[in-house]
Amino acid sequence: MDFSVRTSARNDFVDITRQIQDKIRESGVKEGICVVYCPHTTGAVTVNEGADPSVVEDILCQMDKCIPWEDRYSHSEGNSAAHIKSSLVGASLFLIIREGKLRLGTWQKVFFAEFDGPRQRQVWLKIMGT
Repeated sequence: MDFSVRTSARNDFVDITRQIQDKIRESGVKEGICVVYCPHTTGAVTVNEGADPSVVEDILCQMDKCIPWEDRYSHSEGNSAAHIKSSLVGASLFLIIREGKLRLGTWQKVFFAEFDGPRQRQVWLKIMGT
């Protein structure tokens, strides 16, 4: 149950909540767990506020301050900042499914976090339950 995500900038958060919910609905699982996995070393997945887009802007701005693109990195590809950000945010999530829907807080959304874009990316899902 995988799907693609198109990112539009070097640093980008793409709301993938609807795609995940659609895959849960297709699976028929009503109660269980959804594992969301990012198979890219310069991308990540996270849950955060989705109602106010300035939250994402603030997160990306502060990450750039802490982990600048240009620094004295050793990695020859020139994208060490993206690898560091990816490691800090994380490659996977475990999300609760209740009554066939993601169980998220009122303002929460699931995001694919891009740190070396723009690119076409993959998100892998494992949906388990009854």
